[in-house]
Amino acid sequence: MEPARTYPARRDDVRLLVVDPAAGAPGALRELRTGALPSLLAPGDLLVVNDAATLPASLLGRDEAGNAVEARLIGAAGDGAFQAVLFGAGDWHLRTEDRPPPSPASLALGTRLFFGDGELVVVVGKSRPPSHRLVDLAFELAGDALWGALYRAGRPVSYSYLTGALPLWAVQTVYAARPWAFEMPSAGRSLSWEILLALRRRGVGWASLTHAAGLSATGDPAIDAALPLPEHFEIPAATVTAIEETHARGGRVVAAGTTVVRALEGSSAATGAPRAGGGETDLHIEAGYRPRVVDGIFTGIHATPETHFALLGAFAPRDLLVAALAAAEASGFLSHELGDAMLILPGALGPGRPAVG
Repeated sequence: MEPARTYPARRDDVRLLVVDPAAGAPGALRELRTGALPSLLAPGDLLVVNDAATLPASLLGRDEAGNAVEARLIGAAGDGAFQAVLFGAGDWHLRTEDRPPPSPASLALGTRLFFGDGELVVVVGKSRPPSHRLVDLAFELAGDALWGALYRAGRPVSYSYLTGALPLWAVQTVYAARPWAFEMPSAGRSLSWEILLALRRRGVGWASLTHAAGLSATGDPAIDAALPLPEHFEIPAATVTAIEETHARGGRVVAAGTTVVRALEGSSAATGAPRAGGGETDLHIEAGYRPRVVDGIFTGIHATPETHFALLGAFAPRDLLVAALAAAEASGFLSHELGDAMLILPGALGPGRPAVG
């Protein structure tokens, strides 16, 4: 599958592959544009989005011995610290799996790393399983001074398939709020205000939660095999109420992205229903998992080896998902965070739904 190499000219005009597990072949797949999304949902349905703003989570600098180092923040570690994956010399132009490891000096407990012309200084804390490259970083600055320095020194995490480094504005959704995400909650990038307002006019509700989306790849086989790592989330009481009311009237809850699925399903793991407030989820969702809250997902185009693809197995049979990917590839759909979109929703292609176009 060809990756999208830059952001589209219009965020809400990308291709959309609709997958309806309730439709029989050959009517289970349809190619549209994202502008058709409101017509694919029914009045009374609910779309839930992740409103986390994307942090400039890539930091290039050096250690005390002068060795080049990159820290990619991956999650909060408590007490103002962050978890990070450390890389050696190089930057996003190299594939993560081809990047050299950091110098042993960069990984030493208590060593200081310097970023942003020395303005941003961190102290390396303990390493975490499953890799010595996954470490805790304690910033020497705090409060507003820390956030200002982080936004001056950091850049959005970028990958080698891109034609250029991403500006921070390009990795934000239109409804981005608190800076919680270490990579963009990319499924929502194509949701413009025009689409959201069209959903509202159709009688489709939309609600939000905040989920600290982590890195999608690190190049470290041990870390990548464990992804996604535990991630923090917060669900407003209004969103819980909207979900309850939607299901009570027979509507469907559609998650905009895998992070929303993880937050809602992780929150409901103990009681079977989401609860308001904050938490952390280590839930890994794959084929065989029966969602308690989410009925469908609006997401990106994910290849079969990816953990995101495994999560989609909770919403459609594998053979249908593989057929969908084959159709997407044959039609030139683009993958990864700036690419095209997919909607997996039973009944999306029922009577009265849009024709191919």
